[in-house]
Amino acid sequence: MKSINETHIKFPSKSINEGFARSVVSAFVMELDPTISELADIKTAVSEAVTNCIVHGYKREIGVVYIDAYITEEKRVVIKIRDKGVGINDVKQAMQPLFTTAENEERAGLGFAVMQSFMDKVKVRSTPGKGTTVTLEKLIVPIR
Repeated sequence: MKSINETHIKFPSKSINEGFARSVVSAFVMELDPTISELADIKTAVSEAVTNCIVHGYKREIGVVYIDAYITEEKRVVIKIRDKGVGINDVKQAMQPLFTTAENEERAGLGFAVMQSFMDKVKVRSTPGKGTTVTLEKLIVPIR
């Protein structure tokens, strides 16, 4: 999978930056001329992944969220969203709908399920105490 374009950004894990992440990634993907639906899917998945970094990865601390986005020759968008936070002890359990580690907050525990419903592929790698990387992939099919 050869990249024909890429971008790399990092920003503080503040809730206000979730909108920034959505905007940057959607602007980057525009070169593929996605449909409104494809763009909305990508923006929603990015929002969920960034929110997970902020709420679960760093809890109440301010850390750094990293996004690496790539466009491949095959018109596939690959977005890696990473934190260096607390990590996930059991990724399989964390990806189950309704599971959440948020304390004293109302969270639905649907972040990973939402990502999976909007993207073609979602991969989660995590090491407790070192952080989590969520890789999102979506093929942008040209309109003919």
